[in-house]
Amino acid sequence: MSASWEPWSYRESAARTPGAAGMVGYRVHATDGDIGKIDEASDEVGTSRIVVDTGPWIFGRRVILPAGTVERVDDDEEKVYVDLTKDQIKNSPELDEATTFGPDSRDRLGNYYGGFYE
Repeated sequence: MSASWEPWSYRESAARTPGAAGMVGYRVHATDGDIGKIDEASDEVGTSRIVVDTGPWIFGRRVILPAGTVERVDDDEEKVYVDLTKDQIKNSPELDEATTFGPDSRDRLGNYYGGFYE
């Protein structure tokens, strides 16, 4: 992967533009299988992300995936493809529902996922 990976911006291959938050409900597919559905999506400049409800796969845990992990979006099939494995997502930092998504959360998640793009 490229050293110029931007965690909080959608890649060109994802073909997302402002207003892309309409992905709520889309299925999310890791490199080795489906992981859940998008519960929330944000296209805010500098903090674009999706929140995935993993359902029973990892005990109903919700995870934040930075927009930079999205490889492509298939709007016809309502499916989002990320270029991470299920284990990489499963081992991601916990989403603390009581804490707002701020700079500390972004740094922690960006550092975790960034390790896969070096």
